[in-house]
Amino acid sequence: MTDLKIITDMKQIPAFATEDEEGEFWATHALAEHLLTPEHADSDLLPPVRPRKSNPTSIRLGADLERRLRHLAELKGTSYQTLLKEFVLERVYEEEKRLKVI
Repeated sequence: MTDLKIITDMKQIPAFATEDEEGEFWATHALAEHLLTPEHADSDLLPPVRPRKSNPTSIRLGADLERRLRHLAELKGTSYQTLLKEFVLERVYEEEKRLKVI
């Protein structure tokens, strides 16, 4: 796992065009501790807090698998990250049914 680049000033955070772009940024960056304190929560420097829709995670894919996934995503008109999440969700659901968790 790579070391995260620490953001020490809110001005270091770029404007994101998409949620995927934001996810890629936060996969390699983190806020410095002083920006996580309660006194900064009401600061005008901080953007409005948005509930996180998903947690970033890392997964290593072989080059061929990633190529195939990107190709399928392109055919479906979506991003490969979104398609991968759909595949994982479907598989988890099937495993839960098989194990009678649900």
